Amino acid sequence: MIAYISHKACSRHTASCIPAKSPQVVSFSSLTLYKASAEAACEKTAHPIVTLTYPRLLTPTKRRISYFYDSDIGNFHYGQGHPMKPHRVRMTHSLVVYYWLYRNMEILRPKPVLLSEMTRFHSDDYINFLRVITPDNMQEYMRQLQRFNVGEDCPVFDGLFEFCQLYTSGSIGGAALLNQKEADIVINWSGGLHHAKKSEASGFCYVNDCVLAILELLKHHHRVLYIDIDIHHGDGVEEAFYTTDRVMTVSFHKFGEYFPGTGDVSDFGHGNGKNYAINFPLHDGMDDESFVSVFRPVIGKVMETFAPGAIVLQCGADSLSGDRLGCFNLSLKGHADAVAFVKSFDVPVLALGGGGYTLRNVPRCWVYETSVLQGTEIKDDLPFHDYFEYYGPDYKLHLPVSNMENLNTKPYLETIKQQLFTILSQVSPTGAQIQTGQPGTSMTPPDAALPETARERESEMEERDPDTRVGDGGGGRKEHPLEMMPGGDGTRR
Repeated sequence: MIAYISHKACSRHTASCIPAKSPQVVSFSSLTLYKASAEAACEKTAHPIVTLTYPRLLTPTKRRISYFYDSDIGNFHYGQGHPMKPHRVRMTHSLVVYYWLYRNMEILRPKPVLLSEMTRFHSDDYINFLRVITPDNMQEYMRQLQRFNVGEDCPVFDGLFEFCQLYTSGSIGGAALLNQKEADIVINWSGGLHHAKKSEASGFCYVNDCVLAILELLKHHHRVLYIDIDIHHGDGVEEAFYTTDRVMTVSFHKFGEYFPGTGDVSDFGHGNGKNYAINFPLHDGMDDESFVSVFRPVIGKVMETFAPGAIVLQCGADSLSGDRLGCFNLSLKGHADAVAFVKSFDVPVLALGGGGYTLRNVPRCWVYETSVLQGTEIKDDLPFHDYFEYYGPDYKLHLPVSNMENLNTKPYLETIKQQLFTILSQVSPTGAQIQTGQPGTSMTPPDAALPETARERESEMEERDPDTRVGDGGGGRKEHPLEMMPGGDGTRR
């Protein structure tokens, strides 16, 4: 199999050779890659120069990718029967390792963030509550449990605050890496908990790492774009930046009688933030063709009018076909097309996780999108690894979609798209300053601490080796036994 890319573009230039706004998609069998047009490739004819094998980088240039992972994230358990399972992040990492994708990235263990970093967005009393609450002392905090909306959807469990620290640290640390130009793309699949409010847990989310990462990016970037492809509206992030023109939030989500019930097309911001909240409300059965037909034009227009310095991309996997709580019908390739399109603009990207409640499908999605961010082709046959039996009976990466009806008609999608284009046409070219320091000050806080560099970690190589960090590597908390129980909701079969 031969891949055709411009000889001159790959030999003399960098990623700027790939058209930033409208790359041409070229398909060879099951392979899809971006190919520079003749005009964008210095008017040279494309030549066959690479014979593709597995795994192999398909892009003519390599962007620096950092990947945050801590094996302890998979040890936390929301409770029996709860759809949110942090164990999915450990399963994703296992596939990343056994597909050998870790060799194309710098693997980093996040440095725990301080309480003061969490309170750049969240209230002091809310964060202090998360720090002290445990299943053993819940009866002493009944008023606070109600006040902070901690209960059934957002339960108290062992190690709750440590869990929040872990996933938030990867997002803030990733933003810091982008700020310092230590990476071009950063991945934190444990993050993306986009529902949490300033003083309230919501939708399985306690600390809003998306907001905190954006605040970190605003220290170095005048404008930051937040894109959300979770099936649920990214209400917590939208609410946090609803009145500023330095952050644009764009959400493609199910709207109607569906959690959280927000995100109508008419909700487009307030004050300075008017026209900077973009919502595309969707109906049941959203399929690949319909999704691509709206995502690419809207995001293309957003990039043209808003021109962000950095992008935070929330890749919630509950918009996939067959999700336990979802009602869309996207395939892995349809979902990942959004990731590939965002990457094509050559803007620094922080890719986060989010929703996803069919346990065997979420790792499939995120390992595939890791390969897309790398520009690496991976086989459809899953490699044998620690959690191989979860993926039976086919043991394939890609999944068939269902035959559910797509209620998103072409006239409806076109109407919403034109409404959003009208809103985006009113976006101003500049934004006002937003401070990310403590309330009552005009100071921008210092940058978040960067994670340890490879040189500083040489003495800890054995612990850092991704192969030893699958499972309970590093001697951390043990896997919760309920995560390993066989049973219906997408768990081990």
